[in-house]
Order: sequence, then structure tokens, then C-alpha cells
Amino acid sequence: MRTSVIRTPRLGRVLPTSDTADTGAPRPGRGRETAVVAAAFVICLLGGTVRVEDTLSAPPLAAWLLALVCCAALPARRRRPLAVLAFTTAAGVAAQPLGLLLSPLVIAPALVAAHACTLHVPGERRAAGAVTLAAVALAGSVPLAGDLSWRDASRMGVVAAAPLVAGLVGHAVRTRRAYLAAVEERARRAEESRELEARRRVAEERVRIARELHDLVAHQITLASAQATVAAHFFDSRPEQTRVSLRELVETTGHALDELRATVGLLRQTGDGDAAAPEGPAPGLARLPDLLESFRRAGLEVTVREEGRARALPPGVDLTAYRIVQEALTNVTKHAAGRGARVGLDWGGGRLTVTVSDDGGAPGGPPALSDRPPGYGLIGMRERAAAVSGELTAGPRPEGGFLVTARLPLPPARDPAAAGAEGRAPGATGTGRTDGGNEETT
Repeated sequence: MRTSVIRTPRLGRVLPTSDTADTGAPRPGRGRETAVVAAAFVICLLGGTVRVEDTLSAPPLAAWLLALVCCAALPARRRRPLAVLAFTTAAGVAAQPLGLLLSPLVIAPALVAAHACTLHVPGERRAAGAVTLAAVALAGSVPLAGDLSWRDASRMGVVAAAPLVAGLVGHAVRTRRAYLAAVEERARRAEESRELEARRRVAEERVRIARELHDLVAHQITLASAQATVAAHFFDSRPEQTRVSLRELVETTGHALDELRATVGLLRQTGDGDAAAPEGPAPGLARLPDLLESFRRAGLEVTVREEGRARALPPGVDLTAYRIVQEALTNVTKHAAGRGARVGLDWGGGRLTVTVSDDGGAPGGPPALSDRPPGYGLIGMRERAAAVSGELTAGPRPEGGFLVTARLPLPPARDPAAAGAEGRAPGATGTGRTDGGNEETT
């Protein structure tokens, strides 16, 4: 059997494949084909040696001619199965007029053709009908020899049954091949699905790692750049402010290195517990005052406005709200022309609405970083909001500046007393209010 090699376009791996016919059945090699034809020739000759009196004699010339003619057509049985079956059946019908005893041995080529017909004819009913017609034609030719006897009747039954048995064997082989092909196809699809799923998970993990690195480190680098810009701006006119900015720059870069080291340490975990656990819980709105203070030290004037009663948030929603505020303020520091921003937290309507906006410009301040190209901040914020079944919108405001609005789901409130007990500690965001009042701080 000849074997070639193909490379699947999706999987990129090498699979063996065999030459097949149009129906998908494997094509035998030349040695096997020659053996089948030779066996049919020999069996047909042996059938020519049998006489009516159950005696044996040398095969006559008619037996040689019948065997040669029928076996010459057998190699085409896969390309033209119906034609070969009809030809060998007609030759079997002509056996008795030629002086031969019709038996399963003489019609051996017709049996091989019947087997091939059930394998290669499209449609099982069509193949079964052709084999049945061949059996009826062969059995019906038995009375052509003369008066029927009980031996003739038994030969009719045997001759009629022989093609049907060959057809049943071919049908069984065809069914088995179809079953094996279906099993191989299912295995191939399952393997392809596993590889595609693995690739999808790897891609999702890469996006998650990139988002985490961006959220953990990018804002610190942005603050460091802003502090360096302030120090350069006031280097000659206000040396004291320059020294303060440089000290804050050293502190900011130290925090950035610590967070980067912690993040890389988490990425290096192998799942066997060989890496240290995180030093603290994931950040949330309870750490919002520290976050806002870091931006104020970089020269950004941040005000906070909170409405409604604070509730205890699930860890995922809490982290998402914190990261959205962090990234939005980072974008204000990088791209906004002004040096002011406002953060809003609205706990009403069964959801937490987080808004971050900038004033769109303020003359007389230090130069902004608005000339930097946009990054992946908005994409990351939208992905984080969608991951907790929330939504995020961002765009310019009519009065100037930029507005980021995130709507995150809140857990259902149990009762006012429990909600107040389970909410964040008063002053967690710097407002000092959790009783549903409104307050703005700077």
C-alpha cells in the first residue's frame, strides 16, 4: 500500500494517509490484486473439472476460456463494479451451454464481482439490487441444461445463495470501514478541538497577563514620568519643588519595581506551590485614598464624589472598580491637557456607577503628556467590566475633557443594618460618608 504524507493546515502536524478510491475504501496494492485474480482463475478452472456424475476430469477448453475472459474483467471491478458484475454473471449463465457444470466454483469471478459491487457502488439499495439480480440470473440458468432433478434443485439453491453470501460479506466489510472512518474522523475532530481550545486558552491567558501587567505597572511608570516632567519644569524657578518631585519620583519607581517583582513572581508559579503567595489581598476601593494620593503627588488635582450607601463588593467587582479608576486617572495624567480630574461613585439603582472625568485643560500648569500615542487602557477597562457582567463607555464630553463611565453590578442588599455593617469602612474612599450623603473632597 502506498503511503503519502500530508500536513493539515490548522494543526500543522504530519499525518499518514493512504491512497483511496472515490468511496473512501482503501485501494489494495498490486500484489493483493494479482492474488485475488489468480485465485478466481484457479477456482474457476477447478469448477470446470467437475462433471454431473460427480467425476473429475481435466478442465476442457471452455473452462479455460471462461476463466480467462471473466478474470480479465476483474481488475476493473472497482471502477466499473456494475458492468463487471453483469459481464461475469452473463459468462456464468453461458457455462452450461458450453458443457460446464454450473456451480459456485465456476462462478467464482462473479462472486468476486458481487463482493466488489457491495463495496464500491454508491448506495446500499442499488448494490443489493444488483447482487440479487445476478443471483436470480445464475440460479435461473440451471434449468437450461434439461430436465430438473433433485440435484439440479439443490444446485439452484447453492448457486443463488453464493452471490448473496458474497454480497453480505462485502456489506459487512463496507460497514466496518465506514465505522472505522467515522471513529477516525471523530478522533481527528476531537484532537483538533482540544488543540483549538488550548490555543484559545493560551491567547486568553496572554491577554489577561498583559492586562494585569498594564494595570499594575503602567500607572506607576506614568506617575514617574509626570513627576520627572514637573521636576524639569520647575528646575530653575522652584528648586524646592524640584527636590520634592525627585523624592516622589524615587518612591514611585520603587513601588513600580516592587509591583513588577510581585507580578513576575506570580507568573513564574508552576502550580506546585513552589512560589510564594501574594503578600496581601487584591486591591479594591478600600485602597482608593492611597491611589488618589499618589496621583496628587504627581501634580494631578483629584476630587471624589460619592452618592448612595456603600456595600460590600465581590472581590472581582471590587478589583475591577479599583483598576478602572486607576487606569482612567493614568490616562488623564498621560493624555489630558489639564491637571484636574473628578472621580464619582454612585451606589444607586442596584449597580455601582464609576465615573472619571477631566476638566479638559487648565492654562499655566506644567506641560502634559498628551503627545504620547494611545495604548490599550480603554480596551483593558472594557474587558474588565465585561468580565464581571458590567459595561463601560468612554468618550469626550461636550463641555471639554474626557469621561469614562463604568456600570458594575451590585449584590442584592439584605437590610439597611446588615448593609451598613458589611459595607466598606467609613472614609474608605476619602469621603468620610457611608450614609447615602454626597460629599466632595480634594
